[in-house]
Amino acid sequence: QVQLVESGGGLVQPGGSLRLSCAASGNIFWFNVMGWYRQAPGKQRELVASLTSRDSTNYADSVKGRFTISRDNPKMMVYLQMNSLNPEDTAVYYCNLKQTGRDYWGQGTQVTVSS
Repeated sequence: QVQLVESGGGLVQPGGSLRLSCAASGNIFWFNVMGWYRQAPGKQRELVASLTSRDSTNYADSVKGRFTISRDNPKMMVYLQMNSLNPEDTAVYYCNLKQTGRDYWGQGTQVTVSS
């Protein structure tokens, strides 16, 4: 089994920054894709950023240049540094792991951008 636990969400003013963390544990294979998705009220869940174990990244157009995904393989952690946040970034952010054709999800962490 795989467990993903997110942390680091909260309330931030427009223009501010937050860093999300995701701790992965369990039966994790070397080759995988870890990423962050988000879901705003009334909207579908969407990919924010992903990073393979070979360091290939993918970002949503809306966050390019503002968000950075990174991972620490020995610690089984993945991070999302979010800068220049705006109200449209408000959502529940979910950590995701893809391996062997399966998806695993964390419980989500709320990010609210508001003055």
